[in-house]
Amino acid sequence: MNIYDKAHELAKTLKISPEVVELRNAGKKIETNETNKQMLNDFRKLQYEAYSEQIKNGKLSSETENKLNSLGSIISMNPDVAAYIQAEAKFGVIWEDIMKILNDAIDIDLTFGIGK
Repeated sequence: MNIYDKAHELAKTLKISPEVVELRNAGKKIETNETNKQMLNDFRKLQYEAYSEQIKNGKLSSETENKLNSLGSIISMNPDVAAYIQAEAKFGVIWEDIMKILNDAIDIDLTFGIGK
């Protein structure tokens, strides 16, 4: 069996994993509702702004923290958006673990120590 066969095998396994099925189903509920799509889009924009601010300033402003808390409260009251974000986080953990396993297996530092 070659490396591409193994990659396709992993893809098939991922496709039917409970975490991916849950994320896909949660995504369908978001996709069919414009309000939910906009709420998720606003959340993404705010996450990006917060990340950029954190990198630039080393911390978040109280204004950004307040925005995150407010939007987080609103999202927690929307079961479909909250379920999507939760499903996405679960899948993110699996994806990071898979990437770590693959990176450890090849034993090559592709960052060449940058950022260490």
